[in-house]
Amino acid sequence: MHDATTTDRFPKITEEGLEQLHRRIGVTITDTVEPWNYEATRDGIRHYAHGIGDDNPLWCDPDHAKRSKFGTIVALPSFLFSTSRIVSGYCGGLSGVHAMWAGATWNWYKHVLRGDEISTEAHLKDLIEHKTRFAGRSIQQIYHTAFFNQEGDKVADCDSWVFRTDRDEARERGTKYTDVRGRVEPFNEAELAEFGELYETEEIRGARPRYWDDVREGDPLPRMMKGPMTVTGFIGYAQGWGGLYIRANKLAWQLQAKHPGLGIKNRFNVPDCPERVHWDERFALEVGAPGAYDYGPERCSWLTHHVTNWMGDDGFLRRHDCQIRRHNPDGDALFIDGSVRRKFMEDGRYLVEIGQKAQTHRGELSTIGSAVVELPHRNGSAR
Repeated sequence: MHDATTTDRFPKITEEGLEQLHRRIGVTITDTVEPWNYEATRDGIRHYAHGIGDDNPLWCDPDHAKRSKFGTIVALPSFLFSTSRIVSGYCGGLSGVHAMWAGATWNWYKHVLRGDEISTEAHLKDLIEHKTRFAGRSIQQIYHTAFFNQEGDKVADCDSWVFRTDRDEARERGTKYTDVRGRVEPFNEAELAEFGELYETEEIRGARPRYWDDVREGDPLPRMMKGPMTVTGFIGYAQGWGGLYIRANKLAWQLQAKHPGLGIKNRFNVPDCPERVHWDERFALEVGAPGAYDYGPERCSWLTHHVTNWMGDDGFLRRHDCQIRRHNPDGDALFIDGSVRRKFMEDGRYLVEIGQKAQTHRGELSTIGSAVVELPHRNGSAR
């Protein structure tokens, strides 16, 4: 057992803190920082798409989008991460205790089009205690967020969750990452060529409809490549998504003054944002991670990218579930595979269910996902 007077650097999970957090369950959140995007602008949509490596012309090319049935640019489903800090991992309570975004269940009801203004309503839905290999005691903090356009129509809702863990415990007890922390394993030229070929052959279905009639249970989705992970890539995502706590100068001071537990001292004794685990390897190692690592919403967005490439412009992603199983540190490569589990009809819609699995180049399970997609029917929709 370690000596708390000499080794504890970070705040701990306490019963008092949990009791205060339990009182927030079901209460509408009214006091939070503003989102990165209020509006689905051409640039905002494109920046988010490019932040996950997605160049689908339906989101990025106005001329292509004009020829589609929408007549304008469409926001990719995961763009909504940029319209709410809550769904992206901004969590209240347990001041200074580490939070890791770990999954989400999304439902979409309408497309978000260029020019739509998005508002949200959110509340803490539940708290569940776990014992984890990463940091021992962990609290799963689940939020529900609903998204509305300027007409008041609900376009989506989402249950998302973070795990609150003791940073000191994760560092000192040893975790599943103990043997790989900070390890550098260079790729050879043959591996890099293999990765490049996957990128070169990545298929965007686009304007060619994928008809429900032609899909068969068991059909595979093309493998999608992400990575190899770099800090540059993590920052590229933050540019499109906005980050949770990335602020400069006076605005950083204001945020930390309002939330004193937020600023974690850096090597200059200056309070800095906890989000720097995504680019500061030294800090990432201190909290028990294997190195600077990717964002959770980023990885969820990669899985939905895998699906939207496959379904084409006329498909509609109705539902997606993502569960993160491990960190993807700087230097990892990720392969996303999937297949059609079933095809069915429901409420007059032609639907397919897809299962997904993402693994690192070492064969480690990184993320699992599932999706429900509505596809066009050759004889027209039944609705």
